[in-house]
Amino acid sequence: MDTSAQAKVLAAQSRRSLSARIALFALPLLLLAPALWNGYPLLQYDTGGYLARWYEGYLVPSRSTTYGLYLHFGESSQFWINLGFQAIVTLWILQLTLRVFNITRPFWLAAVGVALVATTALPWITSMLLTDIFAGLSVLTLYLLVACRDRTSAVEKILLFVFTTFSAATHSATVGVLTGLCCAGWLLLPFLRGRLSAAGLLQGSATVIAGSLLLLATNYALSGTVSWTPGGSSVAFGRMLQDGIIKRYLDDHCATVKLKLCPYKNELPPTGDDFLWGGNNMFDKLGRFEGLSDEMEFISRQAVTAYPWMQAKAAAKATWDQLVHVGTGEGTNGWIPHTYGIIERYMPNQVPAMRAARQQHWDINFNAVNWVHVPVALASMVLLLAILGRALARRELDDVSLLAGFVATALLGNAMICGIISGPHDRYGARIVWIATFVVLIAAIKYFVDRRNADGDEELAD
Repeated sequence: MDTSAQAKVLAAQSRRSLSARIALFALPLLLLAPALWNGYPLLQYDTGGYLARWYEGYLVPSRSTTYGLYLHFGESSQFWINLGFQAIVTLWILQLTLRVFNITRPFWLAAVGVALVATTALPWITSMLLTDIFAGLSVLTLYLLVACRDRTSAVEKILLFVFTTFSAATHSATVGVLTGLCCAGWLLLPFLRGRLSAAGLLQGSATVIAGSLLLLATNYALSGTVSWTPGGSSVAFGRMLQDGIIKRYLDDHCATVKLKLCPYKNELPPTGDDFLWGGNNMFDKLGRFEGLSDEMEFISRQAVTAYPWMQAKAAAKATWDQLVHVGTGEGTNGWIPHTYGIIERYMPNQVPAMRAARQQHWDINFNAVNWVHVPVALASMVLLLAILGRALARRELDDVSLLAGFVATALLGNAMICGIISGPHDRYGARIVWIATFVVLIAAIKYFVDRRNADGDEELAD
């Protein structure tokens, strides 16, 4: 080999070595950059409810005891153990997904990681004490279990199973999305033979069952109650309230049905969040969840059958609105008194670090962040549809198209579950839409490398 050829080989090896170092060491730090800059894990309004589960020993609406137990394990480190785990497992899942697409060069992992850090909500949700990081990651791990069984090792399958199971137990919406994906897979199995297998779908479906059992087990361990996490009917009530359905029901039925809310039907707040979490005197006066849960469930059930067309229109609008609500940072600001109160009550040794964090001084400007994140998220969803449209036009379902369809189904399912039940929120969209950007990056890399390979310039793998 002549000197110039040796120099080119050494230069290529040097570039690969640099890319590998960036991928292995720099990417986890970049994924935690918001928390490192903040000086403390990012908090959200809902964080306090999860932190309190270990200490309070009873169930509260929409707060998984499984995730609360997970947070408690990292409490002694001021939760940096939790964030470290979230960063490492994110990197592992990104790398494994790229690998099954035969994208094995460290350069591509580094490039994809940097792109996601720069243009999506991924580093913000990785840096946060909230279940959101597991929503998108579990979609990818379920895909790997269901569609890529022949490209992962036995150990990787076990780890993927355990992670997906845990993720399913962290939030009711997450288990709902994973259940919907499995159901869609079973329905499409006759048409996707060779792409999906019954064995893969059985393994994926088992994670949903195991996750549900894990949640029931932690609920029993911490509260002594064998029950699902409460709150579904209350959250649905809030969505119907802001759509005007609750007011309509009270106007039509208060003359014949005795309800606690009837005297207040003309004073209802404009949104479900204002009613449930806004500290209004009406909800407090009527006993909050303890005093109103049964009535909210009753009204919600009756309103579904009483106004089906009104419900259908509201559901369709809520789904669409949730699809385009993708801004980063909702609920992560300086005004989160409940979370502050929980930390002060149960973890007083962490109060100085928490109070010194930039978030608590309102130093985070998500408006600037979303000048990038929102257009990228919306464009990624459009490009996802373009990938599927191309596959349909060519009647050729390749690996990228299958992943695109899987992720598109997850995004639609997430929008339906969160939009219809809870009402549209940017947080629910931002926590999962970054995987659409990830799919677009995979498609772009495959196209670029396939073109170069066609020209005989280089192989995809080392």
